[in-house]
Amino acid sequence: MRILITGGAGFIGSHLAERLLTETHEVVCLDNFNDFYDPVLKQRNIEKALSYRRYTLITGDILDVDLLEQVFGDTFDAVVHLAAYAGVRPSIERPSTYQRVNVEGTVNLLEQCRIHNIPKFIFASSSSVYGGRTDVPFRETDDVTRPISPYAATKVAGEALCHTFHHLFGINIYALRFFTVYGPRQRPEMAIHLFASHILRGEPLPLFGNGKSARDYTYIDDIIDGVVAAISHCDGFSVINLGGSNTTALNDLVDIIGNRLELTPLIKQAPDQPGDVPITFADVERAKAVLGYAPKVDIREGIDRFCAWLEKQRPSEVWEEGPATATLPPR
Repeated sequence: MRILITGGAGFIGSHLAERLLTETHEVVCLDNFNDFYDPVLKQRNIEKALSYRRYTLITGDILDVDLLEQVFGDTFDAVVHLAAYAGVRPSIERPSTYQRVNVEGTVNLLEQCRIHNIPKFIFASSSSVYGGRTDVPFRETDDVTRPISPYAATKVAGEALCHTFHHLFGINIYALRFFTVYGPRQRPEMAIHLFASHILRGEPLPLFGNGKSARDYTYIDDIIDGVVAAISHCDGFSVINLGGSNTTALNDLVDIIGNRLELTPLIKQAPDQPGDVPITFADVERAKAVLGYAPKVDIREGIDRFCAWLEKQRPSEVWEEGPATATLPPR
């Protein structure tokens, strides 16, 4: 198969590209290498993929319709749409940026799929669509009309647009709701990477709220298993949770990381943040039935693997906290 991955130089996209390349697929990566975090890290993410002849890198933006028309001039068997401005807290400060990239960008890609008769479209959605609900586990049939951050709202909108294009034009689309993905190459501002980096540097780590909030952390290999299966099985329209189907409280997560690094975390208490949700917990029965999905890596094994990767990075590469907002490159 010939597969386009948008956001293909990012955390999930680079892992997906490598998996598909090992399975002899042809991969085209589209990424704008924006400075939400250091673009050098994204360049490093794709070093292995670049060694394959079946891998093509295109630097560009999903808001650039002229570029997309050129990219889609060569047909694809499937599009995996991972490109997005991510993060709940930054979206509160810059909702218009999130709307442009996450909503308009998704429309641009769906329109190209319509024009060029692309049969399969995989959309990266998010557990954030479930909002502030506390009745768990989260099921795909739950109401998602009450998101509590602009980022979450853009993902709800993306799912709705996907359904519309499926209904009108018959594109096969699976919207995959990812639950807190972590592992090697994880974005540096995300909790596990951020906490481990602070602990390694002996710096206080910010702990928001009382530490009792809980997340369904999902190891990258399990997520990639689900995405690859979705590409293979995509038929009709479906929304599917991909999670570890287990929860870990924030206090416990910090303890697990500290114990693995054999260092005592220094805690800096901070108030709850707007847009944060109290809990996430995926019901993955639909994923099991449709995709044969079965998460294998529990939180302790996953943290061990992540920390082993982080410890191999040169000290200069241990991420230092950067700006809370990101900039949108010119069109």
